[in-house]
Amino acid sequence: MDLLPKEIRETIPKYTPDLEEPATAVVKWFTPDANASWFVAAVDGDRAWGVADLGLGFPEYGSFSVREIQTLTGPLGLPVERDKSFEPTPLADILRTLEAGGDV
Repeated sequence: MDLLPKEIRETIPKYTPDLEEPATAVVKWFTPDANASWFVAAVDGDRAWGVADLGLGFPEYGSFSVREIQTLTGPLGLPVERDKSFEPTPLADILRTLEAGGDV
């Protein structure tokens, strides 16, 4: 699965260090056989910026490599997928929900 198809990549803001908050995640990636998710609000080349939740109870803002995430697999060998039903959501709301133990 292409995690960042051209039609979506064209709608995501370009990452800049001074990206204003509250940024909005427009893409959600997840592991179907683990409890990890990435919420993407901006992209610049191979770097994506947003919220990462690796299922450890400590979601955080940051950047991550698109290429690296495309190579990850969960414990059953399933690759990371794009949540096709995800609706754009402010990163602050995502972080608040995840920190409270909720699911996005």
